[in-house]
Amino acid sequence: MKIVNAKTFVAGAAWRNLIFIRLDTDEGISGCAEATAHNKTQAMLGYLQEAIRRYAIGTDPFDTEDLFARMFRLDYSYAGSVQTTAISAIEIACWDIVGKALGQPVWRLLGGKCRDRIPAYANGWYQVDRNPKLFAERARDVVRKGYRALKFDPFGGGGLEMPRSEKLLAVSLVEAVRDAVGPDVELFIEAHGRMSPATSVAMAHMLERFDPAWYEEPVPPEDIEALLFVKNHIGIPVATGERCYTRYGFHQLIERRAADILQPDVIHAGGFLETKKIAAMAEPAYMMVAPHNSSGPGCTTASVHLAACTSNFKIQECFDDYAEPWLREVVRGAPVARDGYFELPSKPGLGMELDEEAIAAHPPQEIFFNLWDPSWQKRDLRRMES
Repeated sequence: MKIVNAKTFVAGAAWRNLIFIRLDTDEGISGCAEATAHNKTQAMLGYLQEAIRRYAIGTDPFDTEDLFARMFRLDYSYAGSVQTTAISAIEIACWDIVGKALGQPVWRLLGGKCRDRIPAYANGWYQVDRNPKLFAERARDVVRKGYRALKFDPFGGGGLEMPRSEKLLAVSLVEAVRDAVGPDVELFIEAHGRMSPATSVAMAHMLERFDPAWYEEPVPPEDIEALLFVKNHIGIPVATGERCYTRYGFHQLIERRAADILQPDVIHAGGFLETKKIAAMAEPAYMMVAPHNSSGPGCTTASVHLAACTSNFKIQECFDDYAEPWLREVVRGAPVARDGYFELPSKPGLGMELDEEAIAAHPPQEIFFNLWDPSWQKRDLRRMES
């Protein structure tokens, strides 16, 4: 079997352009995957065209190890997340083809199930003003949907340092959410790498009484020493990894035990096998893996397959319940969280298909999603751009 053709698609959503690829083979089997790259739509589409032509066309989709090695090594000058997202998308689409050819869901081909269902947590639920009452109302809605865990960034447009008034507002938001959901729901606090080590430690100490289950990206991700400083001075587990790519990007993080929970994103970190390798490297360090996903239903689908067959998996991030309903028409067959869990996919391959007509109904947008905008959590790009 050989890959003989490929096509890319873009669906313009509220605060992100969702990018997809489809690979076609000479045996009539096609595979698809998501390749969303936030704020990098044109760069992603341009590199995908080059990478597909250079590496994918003519390749046997069963040869995913060799495909990854060629794509990662032969370009020589690494393009960071753009390159690894292209690698991931092509590799995942190949596994979709392989699963369809063999009549098996992908998770069964990557080691089989480690659990009967996949626990999930909600994100994207707090698209309101930074007001404790409004955050509490939205948090209660998350729990009514059946989720037993939720994540949020209470820090607004905070940077390396934060005025005391902003720190106190962040504390009041976390307090309101904890009071709203009760003691049995897990709270994950997201910091988006905003703060200096000193600010981050001080902020963590103010939040510890609310018993967060983790403190995510407490400092910018490029400095392991800063991350270690925070980890060694707070009483909350540290999570990070969404902006680390391939096993090489995680190597020092794991070796130095600089975090408690790793968050590789399967559509950015290198695809299924690469993310499995990252999880295997983390396991002897007693690190759990909670895959990141701020993309669309295509990433959710791949993440659920990964979670099913990864022994040190913890919980899966999900925006889908707080995104546009039409996204389920764009990616048909994507798994849906019910009562805070995903069921294991049962169809061959990924079990999802792209609807080209639905994608065409939502053309790409000129989007710049700025996490340092004071009201970014509303995810209202019209206001950001004005």
